Amino acid sequence: MPDPKKTIYERKAATVIQAMARQNIEARYFDSREEAIAAICKMIPKGATVGLGGSTTIVESGLVDALRGLDINLLDRYREGVTSQQQFDMRIQGLTSDVFIASSNAVTMDGRLVNEDGLGNRVASMIFGPEKVILMVGCNKIVRTLDEAISRIKNICAPFNSIRFNVDTPCGRLGFCDPDNCTPPKRICSQIAIIESNAMAGRLNVIFVGEDLGF
Repeated sequence: MPDPKKTIYERKAATVIQAMARQNIEARYFDSREEAIAAICKMIPKGATVGLGGSTTIVESGLVDALRGLDINLLDRYREGVTSQQQFDMRIQGLTSDVFIASSNAVTMDGRLVNEDGLGNRVASMIFGPEKVILMVGCNKIVRTLDEAISRIKNICAPFNSIRFNVDTPCGRLGFCDPDNCTPPKRICSQIAIIESNAMAGRLNVIFVGEDLGF
């Protein structure tokens, strides 16, 4: 008997992949994280400098561990003992890396990638700088509309990330977005980017995984 969740995830991904193809965004679907990780590792040239965006997905999936075993210059912001200054330096270096790897907060059925940052380095690297961008995305992040994508960021991603970063935000306290009472420096939603298409062939690559990954 087929797994209903897997079946729906595969069908949702197929719809999004078709939409992305029309906008010059390369996308593929893999049934498991293991298959996705193997494919991503093959996409990275030997000796490449690889930057990492802030992402629960790439850590919990095991992708970062796999990258550590490659012959590359990994800007490993997740390694034990990294200082805040070293992390900041890696964020800057990631803007001009050969390959930049992250996830996406949400993906709409018509193929738009929707992301919001606190500092902006992740969305900046997605848009311009690195020669290749690879986004590993669990199919739990696929939504129908842009409004649903933004709601997902504000009411799912942001509350969980506030707890993860130990930041005292209204959404972290309440569990849902309260924009009237959310201000810097504790606010973690500052720059929102909606990527609708890709001008440079082969630069933007989305790897969908038929699992729940990340927030």
